[in-house]
Amino acid sequence: MKYLPRLADKELAERLKYMGAVLIEGPKWCGKTTTAEQQAQSVIKLQNPDMREAYMVTANTKPTNLLKGAVPRLIDEWQDAPKIWDAVRSVIDERGGEPGQFILTGSNSVNDNEIMHSGTGRISRMRMLPMSLYESGESNGAISLQALFDNPSFDIDGITSELDINGLIQAACRGGWPAALRVAGTNVAFRIAKDYLDGVVNSDIINVDGVKRDSVVARAVLRSYARNLCTLAKRANLLKDVNGMSEGCSDKTFDDYVKALTRLFVIQDITAWSPAVRSASSIRRNPKRCLVDPSIAVAALGLSPQALEVDLKTFGFIFECMAIRDLRAYTQGSGGEMSYYHDRYDLEADAVLHLADGRYALIEFKLGSSEIEMSAKHLIEIKELVRKYNETEKQIKLREPDLLMVITGGQMAFTRPDGVKVVPLACLKD
Repeated sequence: MKYLPRLADKELAERLKYMGAVLIEGPKWCGKTTTAEQQAQSVIKLQNPDMREAYMVTANTKPTNLLKGAVPRLIDEWQDAPKIWDAVRSVIDERGGEPGQFILTGSNSVNDNEIMHSGTGRISRMRMLPMSLYESGESNGAISLQALFDNPSFDIDGITSELDINGLIQAACRGGWPAALRVAGTNVAFRIAKDYLDGVVNSDIINVDGVKRDSVVARAVLRSYARNLCTLAKRANLLKDVNGMSEGCSDKTFDDYVKALTRLFVIQDITAWSPAVRSASSIRRNPKRCLVDPSIAVAALGLSPQALEVDLKTFGFIFECMAIRDLRAYTQGSGGEMSYYHDRYDLEADAVLHLADGRYALIEFKLGSSEIEMSAKHLIEIKELVRKYNETEKQIKLREPDLLMVITGGQMAFTRPDGVKVVPLACLKD
């Protein structure tokens, strides 16, 4: 299959220009190795079954021997031999800090106590995600997210998406896994996410740190996350849910499983944005429960496109997860960060998208048009809260939001009279 360009391509190239090594982290099957190979001049894959034993012996005795080769040299799944990290850092120093020496890829994070040096100044970390709708060709990319930030008067009126609700359901069930695109349009594509889920709960959750864990509990944790996807479900409620599907999951055990799944980049919770516009006690602080790709939730719940077509309420949460994945992908090169706002008065923004330069957007996710009016009202009320706070605060001022946007599953983009942008998800790009 021909390589489909990724948003990470440009980011990787830029980082290689100024840093000795670049670490690409992200979930398995999201395309890290294939993307790295496009720019690598030599490759070593530590999980190669024919060479794995020899590589491990070398990594434990003289790891710098594995780093010899044309640069950038790709070391795939480097976390299998943590000594590689310090060896890379040492070789970069020996070569005078010359940029573009190595690319590392990893599908789980490594504990800091397994390495001697953080890599600061030598190794740049970048995150990679499953494919966004724009990368998979399902978003027409007619509306640039960056352009919306840069040009408030950017005219989006009348821009349309070719992807309807049923098309969005198909895309969410299939997920952003490159392997699924090879068989897109067939039932096989929907089994990729199920196989991914099986691999995580049966193998990866043990291999991440060598701790023996129960696949039944792991599956129950992910199923509970899927049932509470994109909500502020409390930890106690998740634990109760898990114990309803398995037995004997204590607080400590639950936390251990969530930590392991986070290290595997499967769970990606969203934290609260807590500006001091109201009393600190008024802001809800529970993390928003989220997974790296909507297809994991679909697989965990045993759903199908046909089931979701008649259950749009459930799909609304899955749609939000897909939209969050795409927004993360579109802003990964500009240091984008996601949070949410929700106070005890039920004033909320489903997402707050922060750029590295301080600009931010307040965003709501809605499948259809019936809820756009209320969503826009909420966004404007939050903006007004910030404005009023700045009027009374004499020292520290808060930046007002640069963009108010409702992302929908509809097919028509427009700007409301109040300035809120209404944008179909399948029209967006970076």
